[in-house]
Amino acid sequence: MKKIILFILGVSITFSLAAQHHVVYGKVNVFGNLALTNIIVSAKKAGTQTQTDSTGHFFIVCNERDVLEFKGATFYKEKRRIKPKTDSLNVQMRFISSSENVELAIGYGYISKDESTYAVSMLNNKQENFCMYSNIFDLIKGKCPGVNITEGSNFPGDEKKINIRGGHSINMYNSALYVVDGVVVPTISTISPCNVKSINFLKDASASIYGAEGAGGVVLIETIK
Repeated sequence: MKKIILFILGVSITFSLAAQHHVVYGKVNVFGNLALTNIIVSAKKAGTQTQTDSTGHFFIVCNERDVLEFKGATFYKEKRRIKPKTDSLNVQMRFISSSENVELAIGYGYISKDESTYAVSMLNNKQENFCMYSNIFDLIKGKCPGVNITEGSNFPGDEKKINIRGGHSINMYNSALYVVDGVVVPTISTISPCNVKSINFLKDASASIYGAEGAGGVVLIETIK
């Protein structure tokens, strides 16, 4: 009789412990639909850990009431609280914008190298004489013939525009997004070519790190500090 009671008690404890754990499935993206690979997913209370696969998906065993933490070296940390009825999650990571972090995101495998397409090679001031150009647009036009530059009108504030992907919308030109020293800026016309350390041009999947604003490509400029 005693053995039966102990057996029943053991089964009850086992089921009780099992009821406190369940599997959560999910996917991790950035800017809507770009899947992120190798993002670390940790369950705080359960102490379990996993990584997102090549399609951005993951599954993890956690407590019924737990906190999942999502970490990547070039992204802001995200946390999601788990409830007993939580079975799936879709997590949007926020990218820490800078030219160095774009390279790290690719290097760490968060974004596939196959999906990472550069429009042209990086320009480096150590190998090129940038000071021979009168302005930043002439520099880009002279060194990157594959990048489209449209002339601005004579109206104040209407300057030249850069497009890397080569596409046009119905009503307006799909100009590139400008990122200078990790900060998105509305114009690059005031930057002296002599003060440029490097320029990198992104399109397609690598530009999609920057969301819809990067639809016309991204011009990453690092200046000489």
